[in-house]
Amino acid sequence: MAQQAQQAVPRKHFRMLGVSSDKYPPQRVDVAVLFGEELAGRGHRIDWILQSDKACAQSYVANWGGGRVWVGATDLGTSLLRRLRKHALGIMHDTKLLSLARGDNYDVILAKDKFVAAIFAVIAARLFGKRFVYWLSYPFPEASLLGARDGTARYPVLYWIRGVCFSVMLYRILLPAADHIFVQSAEMRRNVIAKGASAAKTTAVPMGVRVESFAHLSSLERQLIPALESCFLYLGALDNVRRLGFIIRVLAEVRKELPQVRLYLVGGADDPRDEQDLLDEAQRLGVLSAVTLVGQLPQSEALRYVAESDVCVSPIVPTPILNAGSPTKLIEYMAMGKAVVANDQPEQRLVIEESGAGYCVPYEEAPFARAVVALLRAPDLARAMGERGRVYAAEHRGYGIIADLVERELLQVAQR
Repeated sequence: MAQQAQQAVPRKHFRMLGVSSDKYPPQRVDVAVLFGEELAGRGHRIDWILQSDKACAQSYVANWGGGRVWVGATDLGTSLLRRLRKHALGIMHDTKLLSLARGDNYDVILAKDKFVAAIFAVIAARLFGKRFVYWLSYPFPEASLLGARDGTARYPVLYWIRGVCFSVMLYRILLPAADHIFVQSAEMRRNVIAKGASAAKTTAVPMGVRVESFAHLSSLERQLIPALESCFLYLGALDNVRRLGFIIRVLAEVRKELPQVRLYLVGGADDPRDEQDLLDEAQRLGVLSAVTLVGQLPQSEALRYVAESDVCVSPIVPTPILNAGSPTKLIEYMAMGKAVVANDQPEQRLVIEESGAGYCVPYEEAPFARAVVALLRAPDLARAMGERGRVYAAEHRGYGIIADLVERELLQVAQR
């Protein structure tokens, strides 16, 4: 009876070992902020196994986020053989999980967006009596298979093999074995449940923002964009898979009504040819002089451009893969107090309907352009929408609020 009473006492802290596709030091906010700041700041012990983001010939241990990170060697070469070597180094480093999980140091082993390493995590959890949690932020198996089919993959055969293998590992092994599953959106939750994941064990955790880091940026005067210039802005990756020729065509439509409007593209592509494709499309449509390709910037500098823009846009190709996402850029725009124009991707539609922070339109150039023009012509309306978005982001998508959800689920898993 005494032992039962002791087991019934709710846990206040969990001890977690995580392995993730994120590199060290982590840049994505769902690791850097959610785990590294919010959850670590609440006294939870969180250690990680990550591969180095920078050139690194030998593994080492670093202190980060209140815990330790075992940082693995990497190869930054771009040839096929060197890319394969990089993955091999990562897999070898991930085997460290098997020795680290031994003993009583951890309650939970979490694998995020990894597949081979997640198999190691399942084995370690079963061998050493730990709880296994899987975090899926993107439908990687489906994306690899699509890239192989539509020709966007650099190595189609390898992408097809990877897609098939990842699909088997994810849906036949990892999700059935998980004590809990975190996914990126309500749409993704519906998708994995339809493929056999337990509804009771699956939680949607959307992307959020560190609200306090946005406040001072939104009040700065224009310095990067000319004060009298009318513009709209896109923040994010410029890879061809995102089909951003769409936004160039939207610009051409907008300039039929407002000839002086400019488009700012803040971000970069893994392949420089993808950026050139956008410039070629702008040349073809006669709007090249109205496009500013800013390039990849640190987040604080990129957000300065957001702060100085008039309207922000978030076009997402309506595919089953991207429909399952939770766009960070949309919440970042809103946290900066910017009116947004987005197409009706499930997560975007939900956020805009709940917040009133902008317009949600079909994924078509003409309605998208009309919404941009309407906001550029009505700056008071744009400011009012932006303010509603700022309030919504603070009340629903701050990482303190998201951490409450994740903490509750992980404590329950650790308790079991």
